[in-house]
Order: sequence, then C-alpha cells, then structure tokens
Amino acid sequence: MSEIIRPRRSVLYMPGSNARALEKAKELPADVLILDLEDAVAPNAKAAARDQVVEAVEAGGYGPREVVIRINGSGSPWHADDLAAAARSSAAAVLLPKVEGAGQVRAAAAALPEGMDLWCMIETPLAILHAEEIAAASPKTKCLVMGTSDLATDLGALHTPHREPFTTALSMCLLAARAYGLAALDGVYLDLKDDQGFEAACHQGRQFGFDGKTLIHPRQLTGANRIFAPSNDDIAEADIIVTAFEQAQADGKGVVVVNGQLVENLHVVAARRLLALEEAISARMHKE
Repeated sequence: MSEIIRPRRSVLYMPGSNARALEKAKELPADVLILDLEDAVAPNAKAAARDQVVEAVEAGGYGPREVVIRINGSGSPWHADDLAAAARSSAAAVLLPKVEGAGQVRAAAAALPEGMDLWCMIETPLAILHAEEIAAASPKTKCLVMGTSDLATDLGALHTPHREPFTTALSMCLLAARAYGLAALDGVYLDLKDDQGFEAACHQGRQFGFDGKTLIHPRQLTGANRIFAPSNDDIAEADIIVTAFEQAQADGKGVVVVNGQLVENLHVVAARRLLALEEAISARMHKE
C-alpha cells in the first residue's frame, strides 16, 4: 500500500470551550486543527466544551483541514467521557495526552472505530524513554506529538534559543516515529512576540525531520506553512532527480549522476515524497 502524504506543516491548538475560536478556525490556513479539551479548558468547563467540540465537528465547515480532538488523559475524571464522545464524532483522530506506555495506547485505540486515528503526545521523561513501545503499540497510532512545555517542567530545563535541553528527547521521539512509519510533530513555541525565535525553531524542527509544528496562535501559521513546505529550489532539484533516474532506467543505465553527485534509489524515494507533499499542499490550498 502506497504512503498517503498529508500536509501537517501547521497544527494549531484551538480551545474547545471558545465557540468563537472554533468558528474562526474554519477560515484559518492551518493544515491541522486540534480542538482541545485538555490544557485549554478549565475543570468546570470540561463537559460543556466536550459537547461544543463534538457539535462543531459534526456541523463541519472545516474544509480540507484535518480535525483532531485532544481529550483529557487517562486517569483524569473526564477521560472516559471524552474518549467515548470523540470516538462517536467524525474527527480524523483523537490526540491522547500524557502517554507513558503501550497500555494507555492500546486502551484508547480499542475505543476508536475503524478509520479513526490515534495520535499520542510525548511530553514526560517516561514517555521519552518509552517512545518506541508507544509508537509500536497499535496500528491505529499515526502520529507522535512533542509536548516540550510539560517536558521542560518535568526536567527542570530552560527554554534556550537552540533548545539544547530537548535535543535528546526530540531525537528519540523522531526515531520512534520513523521506525514505525508515523508522522512526528514538533512542540509549541511560547513567545508570541519573538517572530525571529519562532522561525528559528521551525527551521530547527525541519532540520530534525519533523513534519510540522504545533502552534498556539494563528499568527504563527504563515511561518510554519512556509518553513515546513518544500522550497522552490527543493522542488526543482527533486524534479531533476526523478527525471534523470527515470531516463537512466529507460536507457538501461545503472548509474545516475545529477550535478556531479551519484543518485541512488534512496534519493529518488525522498525526491518523489517531496514532490508528492508539494502536490498535496497545492491540492489542499485549491480546496479552500
């Protein structure tokens, strides 16, 4: 089965208790919307937010955006009702926070219908140490999401410009995701006044290999969409590689050289994936 390429450059958290925000999200250029029942909702508003989010998802109007519901974590008093409500909805996926082991993944996955994906947040030291078992626990798991804010608190770490305290955690999450064919999303950037710092973090996330970045405000969408998309140069180079490879095959040649560099099959696979991503981004934009 061929890989389905979905743009996930920009993944915006939206507070589930804010009806105006849920409505505004229908017009935002986000690839993914996470309708949040956890951190963004006060305890006394959890039940009302749950109903409101499910109603918003069922009402539709989000176009090509991938809609995900973040529920409250297992062990919380709202988890069971959140999971049951989300499972009955037409959301693309459920995002499970505070995942620390395979058991939590399997229990949540068992409650989801066929066709609904499970995303898992990696945001504690134990989650990092168990990243592989979390990624491998269920075929319904499709994405790992870094939660660097909670992780920083647990580690007692500082948010530095180059994120040195999180390098190991980011790498382990990404390794686990790629080992099991999952998507991987970078954590949020908290300083909304620091555009330069935000863009630097996006560039770093892309250099690591993340598919996109989780966001806390619509003003961050433009930067994330631009940085996590293939550039014009990337597309041109990928097109040259694929064309040269296909021509070499047609001519019966076993060696392909592009701009003085040997091209192997792994380069062609990467080039085709990049071109497919660009095509998916263009298709999504035309559907709005």
